Amino acid sequence: MTNAALYAAVDLGSNSFHMLVVHEVAGACRTLAKVKRKVRLAAGLQTDGSLDAASMERGWDCLQLFAEQLQDIPADHIRIVGTATLRLATNIAVFLERAQAILGHPIRIISGEEEAATIYEGVAWTSSGVGRRLVIDIGGASTELIVGEGTAPQLLNSLHMGCVTWLSRYFPDGQLSAANFDHAIAAARQTLMPIAGDYLKLGWQSCIGASGTVQAIQEIMLSQGEDEQITLAKLRQLKQQAIACGHLDRLGLSGLQADRVTVFPSGLAILIALFEMLAIDSMTLAGGALREGLIYGMLGRRRECDARERTADSLICRYQLDREQAERVRNTALKALQQLASSRNIDSPATAMLGWAALLYELGLCIEYKRAPEHAAYIIRHVDLPGFTPAQKQLLAALLLNQRDEFRQESLEQQGAIEAEQAILLARLLRLAIILCLRRTRGTVPEFRLESRDRQLTLILPTDWSGSHHLRASELQQEAVRQTEQGWPLVIQEQ
Repeated sequence: MTNAALYAAVDLGSNSFHMLVVHEVAGACRTLAKVKRKVRLAAGLQTDGSLDAASMERGWDCLQLFAEQLQDIPADHIRIVGTATLRLATNIAVFLERAQAILGHPIRIISGEEEAATIYEGVAWTSSGVGRRLVIDIGGASTELIVGEGTAPQLLNSLHMGCVTWLSRYFPDGQLSAANFDHAIAAARQTLMPIAGDYLKLGWQSCIGASGTVQAIQEIMLSQGEDEQITLAKLRQLKQQAIACGHLDRLGLSGLQADRVTVFPSGLAILIALFEMLAIDSMTLAGGALREGLIYGMLGRRRECDARERTADSLICRYQLDREQAERVRNTALKALQQLASSRNIDSPATAMLGWAALLYELGLCIEYKRAPEHAAYIIRHVDLPGFTPAQKQLLAALLLNQRDEFRQESLEQQGAIEAEQAILLARLLRLAIILCLRRTRGTVPEFRLESRDRQLTLILPTDWSGSHHLRASELQQEAVRQTEQGWPLVIQEQ
């Protein structure tokens, strides 16, 4: 018997084959399985354009694994696509005949343009951001570039360069020399030359990377104590670290996973060329790409809203949170932050994260009260959060962990989404907002002012407020002691 709430997307890529299985729950997709196998199909392309027998065997062996999982999913809830290498292979019919017999489902070879559009849809549904954005996906044999806004792509291209093909062309001996990097970067720049002007003319407000290369680079940076923002300076620094290793066999950068080592230098070279040619300031990691685009395409959703809003809505529904109270705390916390705008340099990502933390602060109550902050942080660290980057998940977990009781300052300092000083300020404001909203009733949050001088915060309440609100006044005094003992003075005054 098939399960009508199950969906599967299979991506037969040039470097890896992937299968994603999800369960539609409470208006959101819950990931049930992610299966990935390194097939390196592109490495099997011969000079005459045909796929060699060994690469096809690797592909068929992988599909045997996928076939079992697909048996329990409705046929119209399954999408299987082939990308760049299968587009190029002259003997594709040989591969497809056996592959489709193994899977029991048709395989559709999609064009580069359709691949780019589907990647963008996956990014749009799983990554946050407003305005126009540039999406980049470096695959094994192709690189997709898309500029779009909302869920609509406006400019897209699929280029014949990828981390597997660039590996065989420019690092065939495994030598990580400056000359090999220079040749790989120059070739990528040359490939980009005909289309770069179109992208620069259209422009964008943010850049998102959706490939394994981008994920590997971000993991390395976070492991080395950097924040999650990828910049050209950081990429060039990674290139020098790779050159210092000398050879692929000795490439051992902190944070680099073993299965990414082989194609890391070639992917890095392509990304450097992209940053140079398109004048990219910074890039963050996408929450999804081709497979997620296939899934959401089947679900047929077209509701235009921030991916993080959908994620928060799903969590509120799944864990039965009190939305009215959550919004009360969020509005109070954001009002406090807004009052500090003139004295503190708070960026918009930090403001947004305070709002999400306030909205989800009661998440841990679904387990129990006493250790609710720890439970909330655990859930955030381990649940799928479309729209939030890995570093933003760390920050959100740290804020929820620090919502009451003793401070765990190290968690606020170790996240890589914003500066530690800003994260500490957000935690302080979240704690104050929760106390001010303890009554859980409309109209009971007092009018207040918040002032800042250096590290000191001064909360100014209405005259004689504490005389008729004993519990909250007591909680605020205790909180003032806690924050002051941490080296962040908090003064409570009445006007």
